[in-house]
Amino acid sequence: MDFLASVGIKRRAIRANIRGVVQGVGFRPFVYQLATQHGLCGWVCNTSGEVILEVEGERGNIEDFLQELQSSPPPCSHIEELSVEEIAPPGFEGFEIRQSKVILGEYQLISPDIATCNKCQEEILHPTDRRYRYPFTNCTNCGPRFTIIEDIPYDRPRTTMRDFVMCPDCQREYDDCSDRRFHAQPNACPVCGPQLSLLDDQGNNLASLDAISEAAHLLRRGYVVALKGLGGFLLACDALNEEVVKTLRRRKRRPHKPLAVMMEDIQEVKRHCSLCLKEKEALLSPQCPIILLRWKNSSTIPKLVAPNTHYLGVMLPYTPLHHLLLRDVKRPLVMTSGNLSEEPIAKDNDEACRKLSGIADYFLVHNRDIRTCFDDSVAQVELGKLQLVRRARGYAPYPLHLPFRSREVLGVGGDLKNTFCLLKDEYAFLSQHIGDMESVDSLAHLEDTLGLYRRLFRVKPEVIACDLHPDYTSTRCARRIAQEEGLPLVPVQHHHAHIVSCLTDNQEKGPVIGVAFDGTGYGSDGLIWGGEFMLSDLKGFQRLGHLQYLPLPGGDMAIRKPYRTAIGYLSYLGYDIDLPFLDGVDSQEISLIRKQVERGINCPLTSSIGRLFDAVSALLGIRGRATFEGQAASDLEMMAGNGKENTYPFSIVEDGEGRVIMVGELLGGIISDLRHGLPLSYISTRFHVTVALMISEMCQILRQETGINKVALSGGVFQNRLLLKKAVSGLETQGFAVFTAGQIPSNDGGISVGQAVIASLFRG
Repeated sequence: MDFLASVGIKRRAIRANIRGVVQGVGFRPFVYQLATQHGLCGWVCNTSGEVILEVEGERGNIEDFLQELQSSPPPCSHIEELSVEEIAPPGFEGFEIRQSKVILGEYQLISPDIATCNKCQEEILHPTDRRYRYPFTNCTNCGPRFTIIEDIPYDRPRTTMRDFVMCPDCQREYDDCSDRRFHAQPNACPVCGPQLSLLDDQGNNLASLDAISEAAHLLRRGYVVALKGLGGFLLACDALNEEVVKTLRRRKRRPHKPLAVMMEDIQEVKRHCSLCLKEKEALLSPQCPIILLRWKNSSTIPKLVAPNTHYLGVMLPYTPLHHLLLRDVKRPLVMTSGNLSEEPIAKDNDEACRKLSGIADYFLVHNRDIRTCFDDSVAQVELGKLQLVRRARGYAPYPLHLPFRSREVLGVGGDLKNTFCLLKDEYAFLSQHIGDMESVDSLAHLEDTLGLYRRLFRVKPEVIACDLHPDYTSTRCARRIAQEEGLPLVPVQHHHAHIVSCLTDNQEKGPVIGVAFDGTGYGSDGLIWGGEFMLSDLKGFQRLGHLQYLPLPGGDMAIRKPYRTAIGYLSYLGYDIDLPFLDGVDSQEISLIRKQVERGINCPLTSSIGRLFDAVSALLGIRGRATFEGQAASDLEMMAGNGKENTYPFSIVEDGEGRVIMVGELLGGIISDLRHGLPLSYISTRFHVTVALMISEMCQILRQETGINKVALSGGVFQNRLLLKKAVSGLETQGFAVFTAGQIPSNDGGISVGQAVIASLFRG
């Protein structure tokens, strides 16, 4: 520090204010030990907004202390801001951790939950350790954080651990500055901490000397066991047992959607999946997300676990309970959210027994409360970087950085894959995955979690943003909050929000050519958008082009039945629909759909590229009926091969308001290939390459018109790895700078960020 070097007197004192993730991660113990190591006296203290410290000692020692403070902080901490000022030496004797201070209106960043560290793993597996096989072992470097916190500063009385009084041994660790549990708020052991219980499907307690061992025995015998984890209940079963997987799917009413698998270690992962270095690093990271890995043909995990996909969602154990269970069961386990359909996962014991009794045969529960429920995060590695598909445990509530300083804003997201986002200062606090807004429970989860975030981060919004769609549950929720609090409500166009979320993710302000490809979004003209090209920055957008408008017979019904979309498109474009994909479809329904299209009855027009993927999937006979959102498009992607990559014809025309991609020739080419008996893998590949070419050619035209050389790709369709790679490659070959998703999901789980950023700049 220059100000220290310039002072001739050796003994000095400084005060430092530190902001960032510096509470709940062993930061005060680290400061204590570092100061002691350098022979400094003083104190350190948590407040509601930061960590404050004062140290006194030799000038050189203070310089070394400050340097090491920044270069080697605790592994799960993150210093966002460090300010230092010189003070008169107070004459400290010794060093102490002072009692935390509550400062009204101040806030701090809070650590997400952290996967079990190696040292804690060693303890629970060592027969002579006092925490041997204790499933709630943690230290300052790992364990529960956000799922147990109720308020700040982060101290035990403000967490759900407050009811567990530490025994003398745990208290000694907590008070010992040389121990890694020094001031570890969730510290516990078998004597004083939370305990497990094994229940039957009626909630009756089953006497068991070792609940984990007994649960492992039940899993090996083919039962479904509900486990209470960090952020709620998971449903577990033997991933190698096809019959129990079939049973779990039937009971959970999840016939096809892929299930995630937990494996004991990296060696087990390699037996079933291909693994690159970045995927391995993500699996072993403190966040420990589910990673979508390329599935080996030699894997013994039945395809029923993740039907019709080349990828398997894999995670490693991230709590002591998981580590012990996986070692005991000695096989991979399906681990899926403890809920029905898209409801929030159950987090309380009574709630789980009530809601999951028809799914789980047994319940492995504990008596530590979960303050807010969290799903597991899901990610994939593509284009050389980690891309979050679902942002939850391990990532939220860590904030994203804004490319500007914001007023306080709330964005409530959409109705699918809902999240909300709060802006404050330079931060965007993107919530964990809330889920689809299809139930009263989902809305209650949204409102409860929003209340927690607002309290923890001391946010009082000045404006609220919502989707432009007037009938979304999330929009109605935003409207009610705005009315109650007397705040302006800013409806934001869905696809503009997608592009701005991508810009925020990449610390960009625009303008860019935004390519927003998804399934459904309410357009400014009242129609259904989803294949959009726009000139966009953080404030506004101009629609420059889109996919041809086509009819969607029955609206939402066509989303669940893609064959209806295919019939509607072909009828509208004048093609003969006497094709094999209609085998099994009632002739009266076909006739009715054609009349709907002809007369324009209940046939909203859509420019959605997602619906085009659905139509092609149905046309090829791959997926005519979908049981989850995006299934038909995913199956079409999985069908693609590695054949010759020629394209189908299409045209780009002007309609007076912009450019339109016409797809009649494309669909005609697909029909021709079908009638000539060409392989479905060839047709799917050719279709994907054609869509990538559409993007490239449209962006080249728009670059000539606007002079903009930057392209942002966003929307759920860009979770399609094949399309993403082809599109980015094609654009970069043409000299474009391309921005894609990373920490913010490209699907609807990211639009709340875009909404909030747009509203923050709104002045109306």
